[in-house]
Amino acid sequence: MLDLEISKIALIGAVALIVIGPEKLPRLARTMGTLLGKAQRYVADVKAEVNRSMDLDELKKMKETMEDAARGVEQSVQTSALDFEKQWSETTAGLSGDDAVTHWEPPPPSYKHPGKKWRLKQTVMPQWYKSRNGTRTRALSGAARVARYRPKPLN
Repeated sequence: MLDLEISKIALIGAVALIVIGPEKLPRLARTMGTLLGKAQRYVADVKAEVNRSMDLDELKKMKETMEDAARGVEQSVQTSALDFEKQWSETTAGLSGDDAVTHWEPPPPSYKHPGKKWRLKQTVMPQWYKSRNGTRTRALSGAARVARYRPKPLN
């Protein structure tokens, strides 16, 4: 954009100091900085808007291709379903009344009572396996645990 080197910037600063004066130069520098920042933000907003519009166009194209692919799949499924129905009707046309395939619907699910202890967790390991291997089957209270595992006094 602008080819500014350090020597050129120093020369511009010296001329500005002489022309504008040392009293107004800091205020002018602040004003120029804020204007430059606003210009940079404006340029960044314009770039972001252009990028968003390009992304939107790409998304629209992608949506159209996906819709076309979905239509193609739907049509192929419909044609294969029609072919299947035709083959099925040809296959079942020669069957007699006893051999004819009727439409079967499963019975509705029946109610199953959860049982008396439905809130308790059902264990995976059988009780006989726990008792054989020494797995704890009942929870001990804190006092019972202390009494059971307290070291025996030496006499």
